[in-house]
Amino acid sequence: MHDSTVDRTTDGTGRLCDLTFEQIRKLNPAANHRLRNDFPDEKIPTLREAVTECLNHNLTIFFDIKGHANLAADALKKLYMEFPQLYNTSIVCSFLPEVIYKMRQTDQNVVTALTHRPWSLSHMGDGKPRYDTFWKHSMFVMLDILLDWSMHNILWYLCGISAFLMQKDFISPYYLKKWSAKGIQVVTWTVNTFDEKHYYESYLGCSYITDSMLEDCAPHI
Repeated sequence: MHDSTVDRTTDGTGRLCDLTFEQIRKLNPAANHRLRNDFPDEKIPTLREAVTECLNHNLTIFFDIKGHANLAADALKKLYMEFPQLYNTSIVCSFLPEVIYKMRQTDQNVVTALTHRPWSLSHMGDGKPRYDTFWKHSMFVMLDILLDWSMHNILWYLCGISAFLMQKDFISPYYLKKWSAKGIQVVTWTVNTFDEKHYYESYLGCSYITDSMLEDCAPHI
C-alpha cells in the first residue's frame, strides 16, 4: 500500500522537506518513547502491515482520515476487498464530511463516523484562538457555529454515518440521548484518566477512545 511517493513533512525546524517512503521507513517511531529500549527495531508500517497486525490481535480499527477523500477511498476500498473481515472490525472516521461521503459512495457496506470538536476552526485544542485579527477570528467563529449545526442536523444524515466521534468535554447524558434517538452511537475521545474512564463506562455507558488501557496518560486535547 505504498510506493516511492514523496511526502511533505518537516525537518525538525519547521521547514518543509521532501521524503520518500523508503526514507521514512528508516525512522524509529519509538525513539522518544519511554519504552524505547523494549522496542529497539520498530519501523513505521505500511497501511497494509498495520491492518494485518491489528487483525492478528483482534483489534477494532479506526481509520482516521485527514484529507484527500478520493485517494483515501480508493486505498481503503482495496483494503476491504483484500480483508473482508474489516467490515465487522473497523470504522472509517474523519473531521471532513467530504471524506465520509466519498467513502460511502465507494462502498456503502463500510461503517463510517464523523469526528467533531466544537470551535475547532476558530480555536486550538487548548482553547486559544487560532487567529490574532478580530475579523478573521470572528469569521471562523461563525463558520464553527454553522459547522456544528450542520454536523448535528444535516451532515450526519447525508453522510450515512453509524457513529459520531465527539471530544470528551462535550458529552452529557442528554447529548447521548439525542444521538441514540437517531440510531447513532457516540464514541468519545480521548479519555486518558482512570476517573474519566470510570465515568464514561459506569455512568454514561459510552464507548471511548484512549491512549492507554493500563495507566493514566497526559490529557489529550
